[in-house]
Amino acid sequence: MGKKMNKKDKIYLAGHTGLVGSAIMRKLKAEGFENVITRDLWELDLCNQAQVEIFFEAEKPDYVVLAAAKVGGIVANSTYPAEFIYQNIMIAANVINASYKSGVKKLLNLGSSCIYPKLAPQPMKEDCLLTSALEETNEAYAIAKISAIKLCKYYNEQYGTDFISVMPTNQYGIGDNYNMQTAHLLPMLLRRFHLAKLLKAGDFEGIKADLKKYKLGWGLDEEANVDEASIISRLAKIGAYPDKVVVWGDGSPYRELMHSDDLADACFYLMQNKSYKQIGEFVNITDGTDIQLKDLIEMVKKIVGFDGEIVYDKSKPNGTPRKLMDATRIKSLGWSPKISLKDGIEKIYKCYVS
Repeated sequence: MGKKMNKKDKIYLAGHTGLVGSAIMRKLKAEGFENVITRDLWELDLCNQAQVEIFFEAEKPDYVVLAAAKVGGIVANSTYPAEFIYQNIMIAANVINASYKSGVKKLLNLGSSCIYPKLAPQPMKEDCLLTSALEETNEAYAIAKISAIKLCKYYNEQYGTDFISVMPTNQYGIGDNYNMQTAHLLPMLLRRFHLAKLLKAGDFEGIKADLKKYKLGWGLDEEANVDEASIISRLAKIGAYPDKVVVWGDGSPYRELMHSDDLADACFYLMQNKSYKQIGEFVNITDGTDIQLKDLIEMVKKIVGFDGEIVYDKSKPNGTPRKLMDATRIKSLGWSPKISLKDGIEKIYKCYVS
């Protein structure tokens, strides 16, 4: 069994403003941990080794959660591969090495499912890491994330540290990104249906408020205070109409989704109850189940309350047919998720509209 965190222990949470980091912060606070330290980007550059070492020497955290990373979609990964590999390797190397040097009792390193080979057998088991080639579009990011796993593994072996790595499946949750150009699948769908619903109701004030709060992307973000014709034409460009919502592909692929509060719960459970010797090199955080996109799209439509039609634009790509992670190891460690997909989507939709 791993070392247990006490409520007075000092915990450094790197990446506290992101979707996952903020969920872990909520979990720690809910469990009564008040001594959680964070730093914003302008206060501490995790790519700068000297700054990181000075920070660790001064603060001497007992525990570290490494949720900080440079992230982005396919376009960003393909356009800036040097930045993605450099920054993510530096963040991991600096934080992991400084944790070892300052005597951190336990570290949790968060990875990504993109570490798996492009043609990994489904569902993807932990032991298929590095068995064949990676997906080319995010290879730079994946290699940096694999390096972080290997850093933890070799520090554990050479120095007797207790650094654990977890690979979460696709996340959604409170504080998600709703920019239509850069958002992940679920927030993008949710917002498209919501805007179509407002359009059908003729609620242009509601649409303007939404456009003011969240960016649309695609160069459609001039002043939100525009006339109705301009709003209608902008929303048509993102597939939102009064009588229909247009989605990419044919709805046949399968996707796995997990609420970030469930991931935070898993991270807390592992930090409190398991050592790297029990976990192994890393563990998938997943339920091991997925949903076909057409069923997900119907679920979102129903939760939002849009009564128009769904139109599939089959000229657009479907993406990967399936990418499912195996849950055998995490379930054998005594953890499984608690938030159903329907409940989770209802929860984030309430947050989004409020």
